[in-house]
Amino acid sequence: MFLVTGGAGFIGSNVVAALNDAGHSDVVVSDILGSDGKWRNLAKRQLADVVPPAELADWLKGRRLEAVIHLGAISETTATDGDLVIETNFRLSLRLLDWCTANTTRFIYASSAATYGDGEAGFDDDASVAALKRLRPMNLYGWSKQLFDLAVAERVTRGDRLPPQWAGLKFFNVFGPNEYHKGTMMSVLARRFDDIRSGRAVQLFKSHREGIADGDQRRDFIYVDDVVRVIMWLLATPQVSGLFNVGTGTARSFKDLIVSAYAALGLPPNIHYVEMPEQIRGSYQYFTQSVVDRLGRAGYNGGFTPLEDAVGAYVKGFLNRADRYR
Repeated sequence: MFLVTGGAGFIGSNVVAALNDAGHSDVVVSDILGSDGKWRNLAKRQLADVVPPAELADWLKGRRLEAVIHLGAISETTATDGDLVIETNFRLSLRLLDWCTANTTRFIYASSAATYGDGEAGFDDDASVAALKRLRPMNLYGWSKQLFDLAVAERVTRGDRLPPQWAGLKFFNVFGPNEYHKGTMMSVLARRFDDIRSGRAVQLFKSHREGIADGDQRRDFIYVDDVVRVIMWLLATPQVSGLFNVGTGTARSFKDLIVSAYAALGLPPNIHYVEMPEQIRGSYQYFTQSVVDRLGRAGYNGGFTPLEDAVGAYVKGFLNRADRYR
């Protein structure tokens, strides 16, 4: 049996789909479905149970699980409730780590590229305590993820007992099907797709940094199918543990992303640049690019989908269809 926390969310529901496709019907989701239609992410799936997070501790008592895939979190980079974010993203993660350790259950969890802050300390997924302490996340979400990475690293350094397999995954800018419930946290491509298809101009932020053109702010965009392949590879490779970047290793611009969507529809680009809101200018990342050598050295050779191919698959296979869900 597999437990996927955040299993009704974006990456989580894609992992659930992959587990089902691999023949696993014994998949349990822990999540809050709410009233925003998030249940549609799971409408095509077979599940053994859906457990509210508040009931998870009791549900786990006496259970035997093959693996916990912990993707549940408050992922809004604009979140401001420090107590709620720490309880949800840090303390719950610690409790699940302890449970997996005590019950010899494999544990794969979501970290984030937000832990790298403005990138001044680089984007190397060095899991040593010293390296992690050099990072300076720029928002509450990134800090909460950083705290948990450090907690795991401290246990490794001390030689504490850990789950038989543990893996932290620093996701970069993931996009793809089933992100529609995320509102302002959806990828720019998903948020702007109706504008692209209808012929309206797509608005992107102007640059407020010298030497960087409008729309040339860059991210390591990675298609969700590539993320899922990494997770499924880890499940099939239980001897691999560690903290790993999950990105393509190539930074591309927001302009590239949107132009690729126009190209997938056979339309000429129509982009309009607008002022970046002042409240986010001080914490806005202008560049992220993963270093993925460590994942390769661990044995992963699944590759990553080029941006144009990934955007084309998303647009043609999901965004431009009546049924956008996986």
